[in-house]
Amino acid sequence: MALKIIRVLLVVGCMIFAVNAAGGDSAILHAQQEIPSYAKWGSLAVRKTKERYPDAAIVDYLHIGKESGTKRSTEKFKLWLNRGGKEFGVFVDIEFETDNEKLIDVKFRETNR
Repeated sequence: MALKIIRVLLVVGCMIFAVNAAGGDSAILHAQQEIPSYAKWGSLAVRKTKERYPDAAIVDYLHIGKESGTKRSTEKFKLWLNRGGKEFGVFVDIEFETDNEKLIDVKFRETNR
């Protein structure tokens, strides 16, 4: 029991040292700057998939890429779901206006791969 407590204290101490050595708040700011541009669309893809498949669990998530257009752009995702012991994939395409990012459409396509 005492060894576990010591181990936890050592890990916490190392984490505190690493943050301080990296400049304290600058490490946190750096992490915030690393948020990918598609993050909000990924959240929307997950939320809309949960609405469409309320009885399924999302077990994996992949950002496929972005198709940029002058007027419209599309962020593409693939989510892997499990429903009743059966797994399947769902491609989610989120189309939006390029200049103001206003949502146009969300399309779903199921796949067994």
